[in-house]
Amino acid sequence: MSDEPLTYPATGAAWAPSVAELMRMRFVAAGKEKPDLILRGGKVLALHIGEILERDVVISGRHIAAITPVGHFECDNVIDATGYFVAPTFIDVHLHIEYTKLVPGELARLSVPKGTTTVLADANCIANVLGEAGLDFMGSTTTPLRILRQVSHKVPQAPELELGGAHLTTEQIAARVQRPDAATLGESNPFNLDESSARKQVAAISAGKRITGHTALLENEPLWSYLAGGISDDHNAHKTRDVVERLRLGAMLTVMAGSMNDNTPEVFADIPALKDGLGHIAFCADDKLVEDLDRQGHIDHQVRKAIECGVEPLKAWRMATLNAASYYRVDHLIGSVTPNKIADLQLVEDLAEARPHLVLVDGKVVARDGVALFANTDEVPAFTRNTMHLHPDIDETFFSVNAQGDKAWVQAMEMYDGYFKRAFHTELDVRDGLVACDTDRDVLKVAIVDRHHATLNVGIGFVKGFGLKRGAIAATTNCENQNLVIVGTLDADLAFAARAIEALGGGYVTVADGEVLSTVPLPVAGCMSDQPWETVRDQSLACDAATRTIGCTMHAPFLIMSFIGLVGVPDLGLTERGLVETKTQSFTDLVLGRKGGLVCCRCPSHTHDIHRAMDPARFEAVAV
Repeated sequence: MSDEPLTYPATGAAWAPSVAELMRMRFVAAGKEKPDLILRGGKVLALHIGEILERDVVISGRHIAAITPVGHFECDNVIDATGYFVAPTFIDVHLHIEYTKLVPGELARLSVPKGTTTVLADANCIANVLGEAGLDFMGSTTTPLRILRQVSHKVPQAPELELGGAHLTTEQIAARVQRPDAATLGESNPFNLDESSARKQVAAISAGKRITGHTALLENEPLWSYLAGGISDDHNAHKTRDVVERLRLGAMLTVMAGSMNDNTPEVFADIPALKDGLGHIAFCADDKLVEDLDRQGHIDHQVRKAIECGVEPLKAWRMATLNAASYYRVDHLIGSVTPNKIADLQLVEDLAEARPHLVLVDGKVVARDGVALFANTDEVPAFTRNTMHLHPDIDETFFSVNAQGDKAWVQAMEMYDGYFKRAFHTELDVRDGLVACDTDRDVLKVAIVDRHHATLNVGIGFVKGFGLKRGAIAATTNCENQNLVIVGTLDADLAFAARAIEALGGGYVTVADGEVLSTVPLPVAGCMSDQPWETVRDQSLACDAATRTIGCTMHAPFLIMSFIGLVGVPDLGLTERGLVETKTQSFTDLVLGRKGGLVCCRCPSHTHDIHRAMDPARFEAVAV
């Protein structure tokens, strides 16, 4: 930390060198003092100019002192880097750590050996459960993982539409985004144009912070309005047309590769069309589960994929390092192999493979050949546990949908491209006055249950995409309010899943025929495990396998299920208070009426195949 008090500390100020460190760096670079470490004879990535140079990297304490010709200085501690590329470590510019299901220290054990040592993390999941205390817990770790905060934009996201869990005031958020441990204001609802959001955006801009966004594939006026609020990046765009438009408008494209979708191949499908925009692109995992981080990789995966798609290797590496550091205003600290920067480095044999042999953080080797050389000793505080509070009277009757006659038209949603939801309407059977699911056509029931305040609030909807033939799946990771979300075939299954996950203390469950088939306990705020990442991975794979035995056809079903309710992504959302039309941010009917012989629906369009597939003879409707 700087020796002088800082009136307006910049992002990452705590990482800045002390006077003593800076003086020693100068003496080492001048040849007046011995270095602490030299990486000898490696192929150094000079990303500012796009060259690869055979050089020594001379390290003083936790900093790079100099980049010199091979053999220029001597040192008692030398690592032979001959045959290896010496590169900066990767930066993930947008991540929700909670959705990995890991606490920060366990994410470090998994991701640091893969070369990702810095994450810009929006802890909106735990913020919605535990408020500021949760944010503080997620913002630090004793492991060699750097966490910069993307301060949650609004908690809860839609207080007029949901009870939510914890609440943060505009003043609390504005104060947090101006702190040196914050890199950005977190992603916001693109349909929210209230004064409170403007106040937080102004606080971020005046403090020199970026504002993270998800543009939800919007076009024209809604997109322009969102960006006019200072939104400075986007991780949703992936079609060339949308990517180019955002780059033209100055929005940093933060290419997302999570468990629900990997946008990398589509973003780089037409590289010439992106022109100089390649210098305005970085990478993020956003919502990526532990099992996929282990199987596929973290930012290293996107570097490999981008190069595979035809991006020049040095440009792909720059996206994952220097582009990210420069845009988020920490390139004076990290992001390149240059003097005065923190020695967060990796030695890699093949740039296209992007698999580090050694990883250094603060000038010390912390991982070798994919294995962490450090332990996670972070404590999980007691206040993060026991966050499940269901009303004792909730049973299967709370999941029923009433209707008259033998048939009823309902407003439903189809999951596609990860967490996007396409509104459609369909006719379902009514049995004993209750609307039934249709497993043949994959129209299942979804419920959002208040698990924070033990109220009787349960929101009901219908969803397509999961393929369940029996039973139910449930999770306490509903985006963003982290309520209990359940998808199932029968009301009794939904009720059984609710009680099973209550007994678990939060997490994932798969149930069928009155039995719990598999679980993933997530006792930390109902979002994360307190176990080693290897254990969480194995539990997660087993729970996914259990969903396949009851018919699930979807990759990452628990994560995708968690985004059914999100009211900031079209076309529909669902909270514990009811079904929401995202465009108007208002409640809408689940069971639909008729007008002039047509169904009164909220579908923005009837041109998608889903309408014909559901109702081939009479799919038309009238919007209301």
